[in-house]
Amino acid sequence: MSFLARCFETAKSPFSLLGSVRTATKRAGGTVRNHGGSPGKRLGLKKFSDQYVIPGNIIVRQRGTQFHPGQNVRMGRDHTIYATTPGFVRFYKQKWLRADRKFVGVVLHRGEKLPRDETALGRSRYFGLVDLAALTKSSPSPHTSA
Repeated sequence: MSFLARCFETAKSPFSLLGSVRTATKRAGGTVRNHGGSPGKRLGLKKFSDQYVIPGNIIVRQRGTQFHPGQNVRMGRDHTIYATTPGFVRFYKQKWLRADRKFVGVVLHRGEKLPRDETALGRSRYFGLVDLAALTKSSPSPHTSA
């Protein structure tokens, strides 16, 4: 084989002009999904049924409205439900359009039920105080004789 033929043959190979080609010693690593995530936001119920709360106590931390505010509670801008008056927490369901909605409320006495019918029973509070006239109308006191 002549010198000229060897030169053309080496020119056909792409690696001949560059010299040796370096190969990888380690395999290519994949990408990480979610990058380890973020810490939990500690959502959920903070106070349960029949637990005593004071104004400002957080009852439910939630994203969206799984629970809706009932009587004596309010909802913050991040859908947090908190108490506005002292009392006991009550959870109840009410018919709303086609389905039931879950509500949270606060009552003055442990045995009370929600939703409270204020037209029949009267207001339970007036500026945070108990309306004694409404209580005497709704249930007779144990000291009266019949």
